[in-house]
Amino acid sequence: MIVSFLGAGWAAETEVDPSTVSDGLKAIFRYGNQTRETAARLNSNTVTLISGTIGGTYVQIGADLESVLDDGENLRILSIVGRGSVQSVADILYIKGVDLGIVRSDTLDYLEKKGIANNIKGQFTYITKLYNEEVHVVAPKSVHSLADLEGKKVSIDLPNAGTFVTAIAIFERLGIHPDFAYIEQRIAYDKLSKGELDAVVAVQGQPSKATTQIKDPNLHLVPIEYTKSLQGDYLPAQLTSDNYPNLVAKGELVDTVAVPAVLAAYNWQSSTERYRRLAHFVDAFFGKIGQLQQPPFHPKWKEVALNAALPGWVRFRPAQEWLDRNSNARTTSEVRNSFEQFLSQSQTSSPGHDRSEDRETLFRQFLEWQKIHPVTR
Repeated sequence: MIVSFLGAGWAAETEVDPSTVSDGLKAIFRYGNQTRETAARLNSNTVTLISGTIGGTYVQIGADLESVLDDGENLRILSIVGRGSVQSVADILYIKGVDLGIVRSDTLDYLEKKGIANNIKGQFTYITKLYNEEVHVVAPKSVHSLADLEGKKVSIDLPNAGTFVTAIAIFERLGIHPDFAYIEQRIAYDKLSKGELDAVVAVQGQPSKATTQIKDPNLHLVPIEYTKSLQGDYLPAQLTSDNYPNLVAKGELVDTVAVPAVLAAYNWQSSTERYRRLAHFVDAFFGKIGQLQQPPFHPKWKEVALNAALPGWVRFRPAQEWLDRNSNARTTSEVRNSFEQFLSQSQTSSPGHDRSEDRETLFRQFLEWQKIHPVTR
C-alpha cells in the first residue's frame, strides 16, 4: 500500500504535458477548433528543401538546416529526401510547394550545352554557393588512372543524380569511353566488391558517408589529373587519408576535381508569397551561418562563404541585400579563419608554412591582397 501511494505521488510530480514542449504537438492539439488558422500560419512560415539521396552530403546539409533554423511556428524547414541534382532541378521547376533545392553548378550548364533546355539559368536564382563536392572514383587497385577505365563497366549513379551529369562530362572531356551503368550508389558499391563492376563514381562533399563505409582492402580511390579540358567548370581538390583511411594510405593525398554545390530556388516575382517566404528563410539562414560552421554539423559548412560569387547565376535579391547590409560585419577572427582554411587547402603550401613567423607574414600579405582585390558579388 505504501509503495503504491509513493508511486502515484511520484508520477504526479514528474508528469509532463507534451504540448508545452513540442511545437508539433501544440499544432495537433489545436486541430479541430482552429484548423484553418493553424494551417495558414504553419504553411506561411514553412520552407521546403529538396536535398539528396540517402547517404549523400545533401541529406546531411538539409538535416543541419532543420536543426539550426527551425523556430517553432516562426520558421519551419521541411527537408525532403531527393533523387539528386538533375531531379532537383525538375522538382524546383514543377513540384508544388518546393521552395529550394541543392543542385550542382555544372547541371544547368550541361542541360543547356546538350540542348535539353534553353536559358534555364534565367528561371533560377541562387541563395548562396554552398561548398565544393569532390569526385570520388572507387576501383580495384589495379586501376591506376581514369584512362584504365576505357571500355570498362563504370557505375555513375541513377540518371536523375548530379553524379550522372558530372561523370559523363568529365569522361567526355578526357576522351575516355567507359561502359556506363546507372545504379544507385549503395548497391553499386556492393556490386563493385563482388567484381560485377570495374569502378563506381560518386560526386559528394567529403567525407562521403557511403564511401567512408567501404572496407574492401582491394579497393582504392583513383586519382584524377586536373587537365586543361576540366578547368572551365571544375576545381582542383584532394581526398585525404583522414577522411578515407580504408581507401587512402595514411598521410597520402589523392588528386581529384570538385564542382560547386548551389542552394537554388525558382526565380519568383517579388510580389509572390513564395518570394516572401524565401526572404524570411534568407534572414534566418545567413544570420546563423556561424552556428552551422561549428561541430557537430557537417564539416563542409566551413567552406561556405556567403558572399562568394557564382558566375553566370543571378543571386536572389533579398540575399544580395542582406550581404550589402552586412558587408562590414566580418571580424578579424573571421578573416583569419578564412586565411587558415585557404592555407590548409592550398596546393602551393609547403611544410615551411607551418612556422608561426611564416604564417604571420603570409597573413599580412593576405590582408594587403584583400584591400586591392575586394570580394565581388
